[in-house]
Amino acid sequence: MADELLPRFVRVPAGEFTMGADDGDEDERPAHRVFVDAFHLAIHPITNDQYADFVRQRPHPVPALRELPRVVTPAQEPAFRELAGAYAWRGGKMPKERGRHPVTLVAYTDAAMYCRWLGEQIGQPVRLATEAEWERAARGGVDGRHYPWGDDIDPSRANFLPEPALKRHRGTRPVGSYPSNAFDLSDMVGNVWEWVADWYRPDAYRNGDQRNPRGPSIGRLRLVRGGSWVTHDVRQLRCAHRHEVPVDTYAYSIGFRVAYSDDRKA
Repeated sequence: MADELLPRFVRVPAGEFTMGADDGDEDERPAHRVFVDAFHLAIHPITNDQYADFVRQRPHPVPALRELPRVVTPAQEPAFRELAGAYAWRGGKMPKERGRHPVTLVAYTDAAMYCRWLGEQIGQPVRLATEAEWERAARGGVDGRHYPWGDDIDPSRANFLPEPALKRHRGTRPVGSYPSNAFDLSDMVGNVWEWVADWYRPDAYRNGDQRNPRGPSIGRLRLVRGGSWVTHDVRQLRCAHRHEVPVDTYAYSIGFRVAYSDDRKA
């Protein structure tokens, strides 16, 4: 595997932080203190270039339009197909000049298969971050703020949709196009939603584990975090926001980044 196609990781140190938000949605409450062991997280979402290396070496379908996910209603189908078309790979090749853009049109199972494959390449069990790990990383060690940079929305710091009418004129942007947070992680909010490891449960924060929580062991819905380029409700860009989706979901606005555990506990 070419070195330039290996995800770069940063070590997120062990620590305690406030997870959730008392002024957020009901499933973000109550805000509670959580301790997370150190772990390593990719500095940005997996790109098309990086995903292409996976599908070259491991027989796996390329990102494409397939059976529509349950989140797409019949009324939404034409718009979904139109927007997804720009991100679909044709003839096994990614869309032109999108190598450094985050890969999209990937379901949770696709992300899990990439993790398994990458782990074989680097000799390290690779996985998706847990919800708690993701939120700790997104906050960048700064507790209690709405966004990685503070409490006020700032279009110079993330790729989102300030005006819904502009949707057809915008899209993903190359990873690292916006300032990194204090942990040197880019695109933690905006650009693409990111799959995390946990099943969704609306009351997961009530009487949950206070150390390395991993969510329920089974469920009907999965979670994506961080908002995307089509997000116009800026509340969805908050570090605490939880976005549940059916397990078959894939979209032009969903990607993923990868993680692995740290043997050291300090």
